[in-house]
Amino acid sequence: MILVVSGPSGSGKTTVAKSLSVKYGLRFVSGGQIFREKASSMGMDLLSLNKEAEKDFDIDKVIDKEILNQAKMSNVVIESHIAGWILAGESTVSIYLWAPLDERARRISKRDGISYDNALLSILEREQSHYYRFWKYYGIDIQDLSLYDLVINTSKLSPEKVLGLIEYFLDSYIQLSPRK
Repeated sequence: MILVVSGPSGSGKTTVAKSLSVKYGLRFVSGGQIFREKASSMGMDLLSLNKEAEKDFDIDKVIDKEILNQAKMSNVVIESHIAGWILAGESTVSIYLWAPLDERARRISKRDGISYDNALLSILEREQSHYYRFWKYYGIDIQDLSLYDLVINTSKLSPEKVLGLIEYFLDSYIQLSPRK
């Protein structure tokens, strides 16, 4: 099984993906963590690496290749901004989580101990970079969610309720899927 959990920063994708990996006994792989490790190894912060990646496609290629390699090993939950698109046709189920910008900024402000304004600015700068790069390098319109099996607005539900919806969907899918 290959589960993909995508969405913008602050949507809850990491929280949900970790919980799904435990519930279904799958490995957890975070595209965001791979990106953070790359930034750290280059002595950069996330925004700086995003900006550098706008000029150097090799940065994204290395990270995306690692995501693809992890997917090939199967039995995994992959959390990533772009995984839904790069694993289209490969994933068992793709889930997209989102929340309005103000809610995501509030969550990131609380999580990272930064001001709301700084969280908001960080989100906007990173998302602008993502939109630009994903279109430039892959021709992906990250606003087109038609390839996702399940899309959830997480702003009005607790993480437990979001997880419950996803588990219901997955359990129903698993039950209805033909056995191989």
